[in-house]
Amino acid sequence: MKFNRRHFLISLSSGLGLAFYSCKNLQQIQTTNVKEIDSKTTTNSTVSSSAIPTSSVSAPKGMFAPKRGDVRLVVISDLNSSYGSTTYQTQVEKTIPLIPELQPDLLLCAGDMIAGQKLSLTEKNIQAMWDGFDRYIATPLRQAKLPFGITMGNHDASGYFKKYGDEYVYKKERRQAQNYWRKHQNDLNISFLEADRFPFYYSFIHQEIFYLIWDASTFDIPTQQLEWAEKSLGSNQAQIAKMRIVMGHLPLYAVAVGRNKFGDVLTKTEKLQNLLEKYNVHLYISGHHHAYFPGYKGNLKLLYTGALGSGPRVLLNSNLPPRNTLTVLDINKEQNKIFYTTYDMKTMTVVNPQELPEKITGLNGFVLREPEVVLPS
Repeated sequence: MKFNRRHFLISLSSGLGLAFYSCKNLQQIQTTNVKEIDSKTTTNSTVSSSAIPTSSVSAPKGMFAPKRGDVRLVVISDLNSSYGSTTYQTQVEKTIPLIPELQPDLLLCAGDMIAGQKLSLTEKNIQAMWDGFDRYIATPLRQAKLPFGITMGNHDASGYFKKYGDEYVYKKERRQAQNYWRKHQNDLNISFLEADRFPFYYSFIHQEIFYLIWDASTFDIPTQQLEWAEKSLGSNQAQIAKMRIVMGHLPLYAVAVGRNKFGDVLTKTEKLQNLLEKYNVHLYISGHHHAYFPGYKGNLKLLYTGALGSGPRVLLNSNLPPRNTLTVLDINKEQNKIFYTTYDMKTMTVVNPQELPEKITGLNGFVLREPEVVLPS
């Protein structure tokens, strides 16, 4: 996806509502709590919400309201607390009822909805965690009738195999996750294309966008699953879609302190990137690193979703404090453009993207920051 360079000007309004007007090479948006900037966009850039050709705005009271694109996604990840916990931290409980007010067309969760991956947890313990998830997270979202796509995290249903043989180390957790999600599969309100291996890997289409969810709950995606992914991405349904998005828990490249090590990123990174680029995947969404970073490498956008729950982390090459975040994606389908707005959910303010490192280099390569231009005041 290529973006032309543009200059955007954001000016402060004092409660007069939203007005915008344009002239050659200039766009202006009035919002509350936004300061004037002058910034350029380049290839793979994330640009100001003022560039989205629609006037509809929506956000909870007191939060910056980006203008909607053709499709709006809300993305959350890593909701859990300590091992075995059946409850959630305050910012998680506060955020869930706000999500419907953002009026997303689809909600995505990049994994770690519960706090498993501990061998001492019993079947009863694991079921209690999913009961807690249902009570605090899933039920409010079901009541709002939001379409919802999920991927398994390492703390939900780790796909780690025993050293010898083909048996899962955390088979109890895999079984309980499958039981819970098969029971609630129809509650997700999405149109499945392939669901034989749901909730571990599957595909669906929603508002002309193709979504492939793979099982990246561990560092190695099995060959059989990669063969399925290639066939699915190459299908006619995927290729005629306006856009293709892939989601998995572990990322391709390291971006966070404490996660810059083998086992916390996917292996065969070059092979995976080549696969996604071969089929013109626009965006790969991941969690696990507990740090928000809107990146890209080559022709592939990489959204690192921050942790909404416990243990947010610091980015590599950064002195910024860790933050609990939620990200809104507004998509222009005709131009294949994606516009990010990310909130710090403890302060309810927009994350200033220009504070983030321009480049992060980890153990298996580097990632560049998308040159975003929306800045909070």
